[in-house]
Amino acid sequence: MEVTVSSVVTSIALVTLLTWAWKVVNWVWLRPKQLEKWLREQGFKGNPYKLLFGDTKEMIPMMKEARSKPIDPYSDDIVPHFQPFHHHCVNLHGKDYFQWLGPTPRLTITDPKLIKEILFNYEAFQKPGMNPLGKLLVTGLLGYEGEKWAKHRNLINPTFHLEKLKQMLPAMYSSCCEMISKWEVLVSTKGSCELDVFPYLESLTGDIISRTSFGSNYEEGKKIFELQKEQTDLTIQQLQSIYIPGWRFLPTKTNKRMKAIYHEVGSVLRNIINKRERTMKDEDENNDLLGILLKTNLKEIQEKGNKKKITLTIEEHQKWQSLAREEVLAVFGENKPDFDGLNQLKTLGDTLFMISNNSSVFQFVFCRYCCV
Repeated sequence: MEVTVSSVVTSIALVTLLTWAWKVVNWVWLRPKQLEKWLREQGFKGNPYKLLFGDTKEMIPMMKEARSKPIDPYSDDIVPHFQPFHHHCVNLHGKDYFQWLGPTPRLTITDPKLIKEILFNYEAFQKPGMNPLGKLLVTGLLGYEGEKWAKHRNLINPTFHLEKLKQMLPAMYSSCCEMISKWEVLVSTKGSCELDVFPYLESLTGDIISRTSFGSNYEEGKKIFELQKEQTDLTIQQLQSIYIPGWRFLPTKTNKRMKAIYHEVGSVLRNIINKRERTMKDEDENNDLLGILLKTNLKEIQEKGNKKKITLTIEEHQKWQSLAREEVLAVFGENKPDFDGLNQLKTLGDTLFMISNNSSVFQFVFCRYCCV
């Protein structure tokens, strides 16, 4: 029987179609059901897998409902507001459970022994692949693994040595003085006023990071921080909606703005780098924070710095607030703060120790079989 070109093409197309169909079925149904079976065999509980969407249809309305309600600023019970689906699953399945992000299961572990095993077994449990939307916001050291991570971590480690941190204190002091001066102007006009300090504290974080990181390029650094804040808001807005593959390529208003911010941040950073390269030729020492961090990626450092939980914790406990104020007056009085004096502020130190910026750490399993 003579084999024609058309029959060969048809056969190839049919095989390709069947292979693609099998991969889709395996992705949306067979593999998730197999993973669910393994997880249940190991004693974990969770919702049954729902085709393609998993728990997202239940998760998103729950998050929107929680966000629509005011939160008690003096209550420590914040999990139902910030992580309502996690709170729901813990009550339903226990502290160790799994949930479905589309066809991918996410296993929540709270047992310290299992957490230790996961963190030490970094070859099997690696950082999750970054969402394509997140790549417009944060890249660099945060997403590196293995030798590449170690190389870049060693590169910036000298920046956080004690002597280097001491050199940052004057810049931090200047930022705080400027903020307080603005408050004094507001009070002096009327004698007294009601002041919302949160926007000022939010601005203070970026101001300090810009001063300590960019030095003479402070204004450009502050612009980067402001752009990154806008990018963060847009990214969160996108992530709270159902992810549709390829949607980020459409020329929507949000997508165009996110790409514009990404390119603008890159342009400002390149401008700062070019200035530093020119000045490095005439300077003997260039191992300051700017010189070191610009070799990696400063954007993720800014994201980590945008936390005010510690300040809010002290504010809601009036006794701690009074103790902190008394300590500051006893140690410094009317004098300018110094590094040695800061080490004597026990109340602030204890608060820094107790309050964590991150409520969870995500790792991704790359091995086929695992025991946790």
